[in-house]
Amino acid sequence: MPRFFAPKENIKGNLIYIDGQEARHILNVMRLMENDKVIVFDGTGKEYTGFVKQARPKSLTVKIISTRAPKVDTIPEITLAQAIPKKEKMDYIVEKATELGVHSIIPLVSERTIVRFESDKAINRLARWKKIAIEAAKQCGRTDVPEIKDIQKFYNIIDDINKFDLALMGYVSEGTVSLKEAVSDFKTGKIIVFIGPEGDFTPDEILMAKDTSCKFISLGKRVLKSDTAGLFVLSVLNYEFSR
Repeated sequence: MPRFFAPKENIKGNLIYIDGQEARHILNVMRLMENDKVIVFDGTGKEYTGFVKQARPKSLTVKIISTRAPKVDTIPEITLAQAIPKKEKMDYIVEKATELGVHSIIPLVSERTIVRFESDKAINRLARWKKIAIEAAKQCGRTDVPEIKDIQKFYNIIDDINKFDLALMGYVSEGTVSLKEAVSDFKTGKIIVFIGPEGDFTPDEILMAKDTSCKFISLGKRVLKSDTAGLFVLSVLNYEFSR
């Protein structure tokens, strides 16, 4: 059955109002018509089954037949604080992190981050990443959509580390523990994972993290690229907390 997204503010009573690009996709690409059955999710965990009640050239209305409430997830809320890599690699990270169940993503600017955005370009890029997260959630069957937070500087996030129950940082050096060991006694709560840029975090940034409760983790014998490391961590955490 076709599956689509509508923000929660577009759901009023037993009706869902869809417009914009999503409506164009439904009407012009999927070629759905009145009385066709669909599934709609609102990004907060709720999923609705209904049928197209009214189709207009640029919008449509779905009448809700049934609603499915979100399931209680035993996996901790994981925030990926990812240093923005070069080229379009962040697009891929957002897509795959969404598929792997990440709760939120913080695009991170550290001292060695090469990619920098002016304000207008940053707004456009954030809108792009949010769109990618929605499309990935549609594809993989998620009923929620990870929050793509504003682009932030490393030291600002380190200052707010006490908002999380566990902080992990990938680090290519001695003095690390395995990811399995780092989460061995952790049951539930909020986790933040810091992934550095090409060239890793600077010594000053490492010292800042060492002044907090952050745990430094090894990602194995091989040095992983920035755009691989975060997805690796999410995969391992999924395994550890899904058993």
